[in-house]
Amino acid sequence: MSDKPFDVFGIGNALVDILAMVPHELLKKLDLAPGSMTLMDAEKQADILQHLEHEKLEMASGGSAANTMVGIAQSGGTGTYCGKVAKDTHGLFYQKDMSDAGIGFDVEMAPEAALPTGTSIILTTPDAERTMCTHLGISTSLTADDVDVDRLAQSKVAYIEGYLWDAETPREACVKAMQEANKLGVKTAFTFSDSFLVDRFPDDFKEVTKEYCDIAFCNSDEAKRFCESEDLEACVKQIGELVSLAFITDSANGCFVVKDKELKQVAGFPVEALDTVGAGDAFAGGVLYGLTNGLDEEQAARWGNYLASRIVQINGPRLASSVADEVAKVTG
Repeated sequence: MSDKPFDVFGIGNALVDILAMVPHELLKKLDLAPGSMTLMDAEKQADILQHLEHEKLEMASGGSAANTMVGIAQSGGTGTYCGKVAKDTHGLFYQKDMSDAGIGFDVEMAPEAALPTGTSIILTTPDAERTMCTHLGISTSLTADDVDVDRLAQSKVAYIEGYLWDAETPREACVKAMQEANKLGVKTAFTFSDSFLVDRFPDDFKEVTKEYCDIAFCNSDEAKRFCESEDLEACVKQIGELVSLAFITDSANGCFVVKDKELKQVAGFPVEALDTVGAGDAFAGGVLYGLTNGLDEEQAARWGNYLASRIVQINGPRLASSVADEVAKVTG
């Protein structure tokens, strides 16, 4: 790809992740479906936090696309991120945490009197299943005006998360980013993000994937819901009809890569999973790093599989440090 200062321009919900390892009994007590992502107000979130007062909590600047951007940086790549936070404690933490991770983040903060910075409580049970309780806060006020077209033009790929589709103005920001990227000759990548979004916006997702996208990301469950079929390989081929390059993850089985309608499977790395939070985000980060730094599609997929396998062995959505020195060994 072209020589530009940023490998990837990411756009997504800017959320502070609050992470905790919990027993199954707590999910039952809180009436939360294991593995679900529930949108809730600040009061409901506060009630959940009260139940976690004796648990060890960790914080990280999160949101799906933000985790992907950090994966790119930890692989040795460069990126800039577009998301909305408030000028409050969580917002200031988010800005510093992203900067410390090596990702540019300079979207103007909303006044502290407005909605708070979004937060997501992520509860992980001993079977490595994640249950998310999310208050989107000010992240839903992201608008098309927040998309920095100059920075987008300086990027090789624009990466957009499907989670933004849940509110009107962030959806408009996504479409603007895609349209501007197409005009500028910047490759456009879109991730479906979650099965519940595929169920809610099937026509929108099909349209934007076909009309605007060069690269699509999803997992096996999302692919099946998207195509309304339980035949995964048939679903993979169908998605490959809509976009020139697609990556479909299949848990421990690795992933499928479809380029120009030609399907290949890339094996995963067998490991014992502790926590699946961020695995798909890490996969996308590895792939996008590879595609923007000279790896072919299969090598990029292998690096993505490797990052995902590393993430599921730890608590939380990010590795502690750079893994750039491992790329050649894994992909060579």
